[in-house]
Amino acid sequence: MDLQTILVHPPCSDREPTAASSTPIYQSATFGISDDGRWDYSRSGNPTREVLETQLALLDGARSSLAYASGVSALAAAFRLVPAGGRIVCGRDVYGGTFRLLDLLSRDHGLQVTYVDTSDASAAATIAGLDPDLVFVEVPSNPLLKGTDIDELRSSIPLSALLVVDNSMLSPIRFQPLRHGADIALQSGTKLLGGHGDLTAGVLSTNDPGLAEQLKFRQNAEGTALAPFESWLLIRGLQTLPLRLERQMENTYRIVELLGTHPLVEQVFFPAFEAQQGPVVSFTTGSLEASSDVVSATTLFRTTVSFGSVFSSISLPCSMSHASVPESLRDVCDLPPDLVRLAVGIEAHADLCSDLQRALDTVEAVLAR
Repeated sequence: MDLQTILVHPPCSDREPTAASSTPIYQSATFGISDDGRWDYSRSGNPTREVLETQLALLDGARSSLAYASGVSALAAAFRLVPAGGRIVCGRDVYGGTFRLLDLLSRDHGLQVTYVDTSDASAAATIAGLDPDLVFVEVPSNPLLKGTDIDELRSSIPLSALLVVDNSMLSPIRFQPLRHGADIALQSGTKLLGGHGDLTAGVLSTNDPGLAEQLKFRQNAEGTALAPFESWLLIRGLQTLPLRLERQMENTYRIVELLGTHPLVEQVFFPAFEAQQGPVVSFTTGSLEASSDVVSATTLFRTTVSFGSVFSSISLPCSMSHASVPESLRDVCDLPPDLVRLAVGIEAHADLCSDLQRALDTVEAVLAR
């Protein structure tokens, strides 16, 4: 069956007696001891989460998927695969919390972290020369939306290096990292997968049985698994993911066109090749004051962090999602202070474009006085 059909029909737990059309929420900490010992404690395994992880594996084209309490907890689980004193190579343009986490791990566990612009044509050769234990990239990067050739990267770096690809901006509907050589595909389920801004979740998917076993053991030992209710919310979100994303992309292309022709906009950031285009676009105005005024002037675009929800949002990354970047890494991050990021939802495109046009026109008129 087509993936869109599979997502609408999640499997029933083989012990669920009613064959309910909506996956039941097994809101229980413990279970009666059975002969096969499949479930005993929800931290170790829960029927609702098992249904979710089955769906996530199908979505990612993976043998195994694990659901975590947040995207950052999934990210931390991936980074902990690197031994103390090992080396991580990370893209230069990534989520602000990733910089913070890597800074913490480098101080507490002696990890060596090198930042490389993975969108650069010479990046693969540079990374190969560093002999990393793990390479981490986002497709596309956040918030400058740079693309990375994952196939080229995998073929150039050492086979011993784990390649972890954060696919939160696209979802597996638009890009499947494991099919392009990644060892682990990571997503913040908070974003496109959930899609409604009502949960936090993280996902790690892999085709490597050894990696899956390590991750599962640590997930249980550290208690980072996603809770039953949030698992149910994420199952529900997955059922409409293809429809939501199709509408979001239609809206995004209209907004990219608008931004590209408006005189107030200095530069538009959007991936050049279609495979890594998602429902997020960034732009600059040449002035922090002007960008701040645009953010304040919109009404449909809510001023919030995150992206991927059914509602559209607008933010200034330097003072919001990337405000957590440690001072010592600000030069690495190097974001334009006037950068505006738009996360596009499923509203009517005419309403979104009208809201954005009005905000841009208003600020332009003030500057022209």
